[in-house]
Amino acid sequence: MNEVQRAKLVLKMLNKTYPEIEVPLKSRNVFTLLISVLLSAQCTDITVNNVTKNIYPKYYKPEHFVKIGRKRIEGLIKKIGIFRIKAKSIYLMSKQVLKKHNGKVPKSFDELEKLPGVGHKTASVVMSQGFGYPAFAVDTHIHRLAQRWGLTNGNNVVQTEKDLKRLFPKKNWNKLHLQIIYYGREYCKARDCYGLSCKICTSCYPNRKKPFIAKKP
Repeated sequence: MNEVQRAKLVLKMLNKTYPEIEVPLKSRNVFTLLISVLLSAQCTDITVNNVTKNIYPKYYKPEHFVKIGRKRIEGLIKKIGIFRIKAKSIYLMSKQVLKKHNGKVPKSFDELEKLPGVGHKTASVVMSQGFGYPAFAVDTHIHRLAQRWGLTNGNNVVQTEKDLKRLFPKKNWNKLHLQIIYYGREYCKARDCYGLSCKICTSCYPNRKKPFIAKKP
């Protein structure tokens, strides 16, 4: 089975497992989605949602976060990992959105990635889930699964993103990104499957006998 055949098999199995998919991070608008994605770095979506459910009813515009200031933001998100760094990013990002974009989240990768605390992965999530633009946000989890399933041999998320975009139709990217994340959490866990037990791994590599060790990005 070559990589194109594996990609078709993966897509078919993911569509069967998750015909409908929900965006895991709760948000009120595109700006709060951007904040939630920032907060989700090194943190679970559940924790982010538990924290933001008490924030977004009252604070949901960049001017709100600029007005309350960095220290107050720290207090609101202190249950989240590296909260001081994230509070600084949220405060500076809010100021820049107000100053350079009239309070609106920019609709381009280039402008998004110029915002404080916003990298390519965060920009990809906002472009896909916030604006519906075809994007393939690749994090370390998707990188690991793509290697296990023989869809990339890249040493980093940049190469993995290129390979996945090449193998899958653009119309599937936004949904597929979430399907892979959900499947990894439920069936192809980092310290459980090891490329040997889930249906996708056993279908793509029926003769694999030893645990697959992914190259870390």
